[in-house]
Amino acid sequence: MNQEFLSERRKALEEAFFANQNKTLLQRLRETDAARQKKAALAAASGISDDNVLEKLVALNIGSDTLAALSLVPIVKMAWADGAIDDKERKAALSVAAEIGLSNDSVSRALFEQWIAQRPPAGLFRAWKEYIGALLATMDEDARRALKQDILNRARAIAEATGGFLGIGRKVSHQEEIVLQELATAFSDPDASPQRR
Repeated sequence: MNQEFLSERRKALEEAFFANQNKTLLQRLRETDAARQKKAALAAASGISDDNVLEKLVALNIGSDTLAALSLVPIVKMAWADGAIDDKERKAALSVAAEIGLSNDSVSRALFEQWIAQRPPAGLFRAWKEYIGALLATMDEDARRALKQDILNRARAIAEATGGFLGIGRKVSHQEEIVLQELATAFSDPDASPQRR
């Protein structure tokens, strides 16, 4: 009787172990499938096909619905260039968001406003640089030049929102000039594009 009880108990433990293993494997399969679907949605929304860039965007929890917000990362970086965002910079940044069509009730707008309210992690700008590098690889020279000019003009508008005293003097701070240079470099750095590595 004791031997039979031990045998039944062993069998129950084995079944529980394999049930847990199956649950773990099933969960990993679901996570892998979800990541694959996110990457496919991002690829469709952005035109990016580089798997490494797509994986980094997924890891940062950037979904296809938040891709528009990712395009505004240079604005966020510029707004935070001096370490804080004042009301004029905030208004200018929100104006740019409205300009490109982020509706007030969109996920992209909410994410952008969160980045304006609280400084995002440094990894976000690195992800943007990889994103822009992959995007540039899909564009011709004229389109790349136009995109660069558009982003730099918007970033400069944020920098100039609070610059100078009574409209006199230097409108762009030293820190903001550094950010403008970083943005420009993202368009000319051969290492910025994963396609060219």
